[in-house]
Amino acid sequence: MAFCSAVTLCFASIFSLVSAALLAIAFSTDNWQVITVKRAELRQTAQQQNNEEILSKFDASPLFFSRTRGLFRECFPGEKTNAPNDDEIIDLYMSPVETWCHNLNYYIPDDARETKDFTQENMTRIHMGRSMIALFIAGFFCMFISFITGIVGCWKTAPGHIAASSVLMLIACLLSAGGMGLWHGVEHYEKMKITEASDVELFVKGWPPVLQQNTDFRYDWSYIVAWVGVGMCLGSAILFGLSSLCIKGDKEREEAMNMQYLMPVYPQKGQPYGPYGYAAYPGPYHYGSQYGLSYSQY
Repeated sequence: MAFCSAVTLCFASIFSLVSAALLAIAFSTDNWQVITVKRAELRQTAQQQNNEEILSKFDASPLFFSRTRGLFRECFPGEKTNAPNDDEIIDLYMSPVETWCHNLNYYIPDDARETKDFTQENMTRIHMGRSMIALFIAGFFCMFISFITGIVGCWKTAPGHIAASSVLMLIACLLSAGGMGLWHGVEHYEKMKITEASDVELFVKGWPPVLQQNTDFRYDWSYIVAWVGVGMCLGSAILFGLSSLCIKGDKEREEAMNMQYLMPVYPQKGQPYGPYGYAAYPGPYHYGSQYGLSYSQY
């Protein structure tokens, strides 16, 4: 394998493995978004305004606590005292990283028909959330198939298999980028489109104004890792394509060099010979004549 194809194939493999690892980490962690609530200022303002709507749910609703949010969970850092204490609103459990969390509800399956009274905007948000998860899973599946075709292509040094890996990685990149786009769509609907009130969801337009003023949102490291994984997935697809072209060019040059050592064989014309290696002389021949002459000539 020549230098061009070896280097590009090596970097393509590294990029593909790193992108898969980064996307898997981002997909499974809960640090896509950090929601910071200024509880002291919020409590003081609510007491000054005698806002019973806030004071009655101040220690029960997750909207009044600082938290991190991922694709599947919303978690409250620290001890359980930093989390809501009302089990009727949310069910808390200890996550693998020892934070208190509750699951985000995508209503899969919706056997109890809980979504029948939801608004059109809320249903759109739910469908985008479901599609987001499906796109990420489909992207991981394409990466897995790409790894198989890449291993076979490296073993056989077949440019067709490497090109197939490039196409699959490109599809995985597009699916993952689509999942990221849908995540932003869900975020936009939660913060800007949906105006109904909720004690759990991030329907910012339905919050009391004092809660909106004392809540800050920012993206966290899982979100950044996800975009880096998408970018490296695209880089892997490009490098696999370049590697396929390099391997194809190497094979064509090798075939051209081998053609120079092939000697052409041309058919040659020669004097025909008779049976047993004797030359064929024209007749007539007579019995008893050593040189083909008749007795009448002697």
